[in-house]
Amino acid sequence: MTTFPKAALGSQGFRVSAQGLGCMGMSAFYGPPKPEDEMIVLIRKAVDHGITMLDTSDVYGPHTNEILLGKAIKGIREKVELCTKFGVVWDGKNMEARGDPEYARSSCEGSLKRLDVDYIDLFYMHRMDSKVPIEITMGALKKLVEEGKVKYIGLSEASASDIRRAHAVHPITAVQIEYSLWVRDVEEDIIPTCRELGIGIVAYSPLGRGFFSGKHLEELEEGDQRKTGRYPRLAPENLEANKKFYERLLKMGEQKKCTPGQLALAWVQHKGVVPIPGTTKWKNLEENIGALHIKLTPEDIKALEDSVPLDEVKGDRYIDLSQTWRSMTSLPLEKWTGTRE
Repeated sequence: MTTFPKAALGSQGFRVSAQGLGCMGMSAFYGPPKPEDEMIVLIRKAVDHGITMLDTSDVYGPHTNEILLGKAIKGIREKVELCTKFGVVWDGKNMEARGDPEYARSSCEGSLKRLDVDYIDLFYMHRMDSKVPIEITMGALKKLVEEGKVKYIGLSEASASDIRRAHAVHPITAVQIEYSLWVRDVEEDIIPTCRELGIGIVAYSPLGRGFFSGKHLEELEEGDQRKTGRYPRLAPENLEANKKFYERLLKMGEQKKCTPGQLALAWVQHKGVVPIPGTTKWKNLEENIGALHIKLTPEDIKALEDSVPLDEVKGDRYIDLSQTWRSMTSLPLEKWTGTRE
């Protein structure tokens, strides 16, 4: 059995498994919800093997993924670092960011109930609300920490400006970003800002939504959003051109005696970032675990980056880049009126 090394996430003493488990695909977005009993077995098996950082959100389902995790960690709460998010309202078609204090509090209380726990280890603001100053939202989150309902605060897809503004109100422990061999724009300002402020970094979609592990469109289930065109890099008109990056990693993996996906994960881990690859199958989870044992030299890291030149990647990471909210800075504090309208 493999036990994971621990990683310090941020500078406030929060330690997590060096690789986490993204649980979204078990309940939402990547095809129909998977059988609950099977997913509970998978989550508990992950914890038994050393993956203790579990990532979810109230919008996954919505709500059903948190309920699933609550059942899965029953009796092992003390063994896991439970991370969830609030701040996205989704009606099945449209998403809206919400960061008003009342919503932050009600979301936290709802998550605590669904997860059936007394506290959340890491509570992220999932997307920034451009109608509410980040200072206002952080004030509400700070109160939740003081009340013991939340241990640490995180942001997801925030701009460097909002990260600084939020951190000035209460320490931010982690920022979650999309980061992989073909999403590296965050190296310009997000990652340097986090490093400067002592904030940990968590990478979602470190395998390029399954691309670097070889999961291509023809294998995806009906209802999987990766087949809808929401992610242009996986769309038929771009995928054929992008497949050359996977082929390059395949050849490099043969030399290293590992898979392309393991190389892609090892690259993220060698950057001092905690990846949270998601899966619904034990064989994939076992493969991800193996990435922890891959050693990369500086030459290897450069070769991996050279194998995926960003100017050759076809397609944006979202069909509508506004869905990331990264470019949307929240309202200046002096213009706050106390309403979102």
